[in-house]
Amino acid sequence: MAPNLVHLPNGQTLTVSPVFGGLFFKANELTTHHGAFPPGWTVILQSEDDGDDDATGGDDNLDGSGQRSPGKHHHHTHRYRTPTLRNDALFLSSISNPSNSDFKPPTSPTRQIAMMLWATLWWYFHQPHPNPHISAGISTKIPEPGRPKGEWRINIKREGIFKGRHLLSKLERMGLISSEDSSVGAEVDDRGGEGWTEMFVSQRFFWQLDPRIFLFTLSPAMNSPFPSSSPYPSRPNSPSREGHPGSPRPESVHQDMLQGLWSPATSGPFSSGSHLPTFYPPPPTQYVMTNNVRHPLRPKPPRQGETFYTRYVPSMGQYLSFRATSLSPKAPAHHGPVSCTIPSFLPPNSAVSSTHALPTIGNMSITACDTDLLHHWMNDPRVSAAWGASGPIETQEAFLKKALSNKHSFPAIGCWDGKPFGYFEIYWVKEDQLGRYINGGDVGRWDRGIHVLVGEQEFRGKERVKVWLSALVHYCWLADQRTERVLAEPRADNEKYVATGPETINADG
Repeated sequence: MAPNLVHLPNGQTLTVSPVFGGLFFKANELTTHHGAFPPGWTVILQSEDDGDDDATGGDDNLDGSGQRSPGKHHHHTHRYRTPTLRNDALFLSSISNPSNSDFKPPTSPTRQIAMMLWATLWWYFHQPHPNPHISAGISTKIPEPGRPKGEWRINIKREGIFKGRHLLSKLERMGLISSEDSSVGAEVDDRGGEGWTEMFVSQRFFWQLDPRIFLFTLSPAMNSPFPSSSPYPSRPNSPSREGHPGSPRPESVHQDMLQGLWSPATSGPFSSGSHLPTFYPPPPTQYVMTNNVRHPLRPKPPRQGETFYTRYVPSMGQYLSFRATSLSPKAPAHHGPVSCTIPSFLPPNSAVSSTHALPTIGNMSITACDTDLLHHWMNDPRVSAAWGASGPIETQEAFLKKALSNKHSFPAIGCWDGKPFGYFEIYWVKEDQLGRYINGGDVGRWDRGIHVLVGEQEFRGKERVKVWLSALVHYCWLADQRTERVLAEPRADNEKYVATGPETINADG
């Protein structure tokens, strides 16, 4: 493959050349532009033999499940030659960083890696479009014009630089890569990357990403021979006849620095003095099928044991937090804040008769793992009557594994000052069985639902229900700004919960 010149939206160019085992991307304007990229990076780009297009899922899956079929990956892998519809895979193998004497190290290495991956994808999706027709399964017996069409996508392998424990999850939350495995995962030790080995980027998805999110600048070091990304001082002073020593006049700035979308003359909401992106909108919507229901591809939920919400509740004098459940045999450590003192004054509606009734982190012995907690709670007759998951601890372990493997919901543990008090499930209504029973199918694509279980007697009570229920709804708003409605489905005979819900939240947002 001959060297290829790539023109980026901000006016910079990259030269792509074949090297042993991959491709080398070289920045061409490090000395004349803003130095947005390191001098270069190496990408390993591979292809599998043709005929494995059905190995990936999606909305074009012939069985309508929208799920991947990882067991079908048994084909020979070879060096990339021309794009294939779904059989190409890449990863970053090395980065050639500039000298620290010329440029400051990136404030956020993750964002710099995201920038390089974005530029690599910009080059890849400018290659000739592969044959869109799927040649697998029953479609091989159909003339090519009548075969179903697949979506062009490239797989992102968890190798090389991408092998960092949290790197792919950060790129997914930044909206640059996607996965059809939208479950927490039942693997306790996530260092093996379980759940992050099937990442991909589709062409349709990529072209909906705003380049300004991922293209930014490196900050030149003091006394560096490289030009700054701004011709003006970072802190303006009062004007004077002499002007600012060392501050070039606008007309003396290189003209090529004033070209492109991110020049100083075109500052906007994406520019920042930290040389980092300032805004990450929700990623473009992609669709898959689950049980014959078409719905958006869901983002990955929090990892096992990860705290995803916390806030201080003045009326209780405690911190409320929620974390994803864990299958670890050890009790997950609480890393969030806890209240230091018991308030001397409690509002009348606190449902606490005295300060001695308030549990604190100091008088607790938190030793139970999540499986033990569920075993204790599910065997409470009050809870068992609603959930029907009582029995030996193996029953709760299987219950939790199934919940962690669910692609449209994830389980969570609620805590007061770090002490677990209940079990919750947060799910997407569209593909849940509840969505089939809503009148007229009036289900929003981003509607959420919650299942609740309060296991600890000391944390029951109407006032506490109002607090943690509104907090769960608040999390749903924060998790995705496209969510407009949060639903609950209590049993008809659960009169207390049915009566409390309307007082706590407005179900229509």
